[in-house]
Amino acid sequence: MSNDLVSTDWLDKHLNSPDIAILDASWHMPATKRNAAEEFRAAHIPGAQFFDIDENSDTSSVLPHMLPVPEKFSSRMRKLGIGDGKRVIAYDSTGLFSAARCWWMFKVFGHEDVAVLDGGLKKWLAESRAIEEGPARRPQERHFTARYRGLLVKDMKDVAAALAQGSAQLADARSPTRFRGEEPEPRPGVRAGHMPGARNVHYATLLNPDGTLKSPEALVQVFQAAGIDLSHPVITTCGSGITAAILTLALTVTGARDHALYDGSWTEWGGNPDVAVAEGGA
Repeated sequence: MSNDLVSTDWLDKHLNSPDIAILDASWHMPATKRNAAEEFRAAHIPGAQFFDIDENSDTSSVLPHMLPVPEKFSSRMRKLGIGDGKRVIAYDSTGLFSAARCWWMFKVFGHEDVAVLDGGLKKWLAESRAIEEGPARRPQERHFTARYRGLLVKDMKDVAAALAQGSAQLADARSPTRFRGEEPEPRPGVRAGHMPGARNVHYATLLNPDGTLKSPEALVQVFQAAGIDLSHPVITTCGSGITAAILTLALTVTGARDHALYDGSWTEWGGNPDVAVAEGGA
């Protein structure tokens, strides 16, 4: 498998390895009324800590779960027992959804030794593997050094410039109906539609029925079918920067090198009346 993915078999064999740190990065859309922290206490992979995507973000921003400053990320990871030299394994309860965001955050802050559990807790439970209940075990704090890698992150000005100049392709992970503007956005004050020139690569088209990521060859075909040329720069986007990370993970697995994630994503763009919005197909 890719260095950025591990199988349930692999993790099961390495559960007690001292250099492994397991993070449950489950996150759910507000409309689902699901509480990821409560679900973690009900059942999680043994030894896992809960990675709260909203809490480990820039809580001063009006936009949801934007990247925090490096100092905050370092402090929070130390308290989770994650330090330099630890291999981080992120998973979520859906299969492959929000774990990719956690994976990307570690990449942004310079921690390369991070992978996503392919198929997540859903596959783990389907295979009747061991679980724990209750709060996470109290970890021993370790030293974590965050080194911000700005090339992996884009803001609204970067995206506007890329679209105007044709210097990068935009891959939108939202559903086709949201992309075309046929479905209202889940957040108030955000217009329906997409960025002019964007292509739609719904994140679900990158996954197998069991929630695992498709093979590199199949991923390439999905991107190509959407009109994305993997030999040219790509910027991934979605509603709020969560599922865009699935596209980023998939691009990484295919071997594509020049790509970044638009952190503000559609919540920022669609909420700004001064930028253009397109409806219909790409």
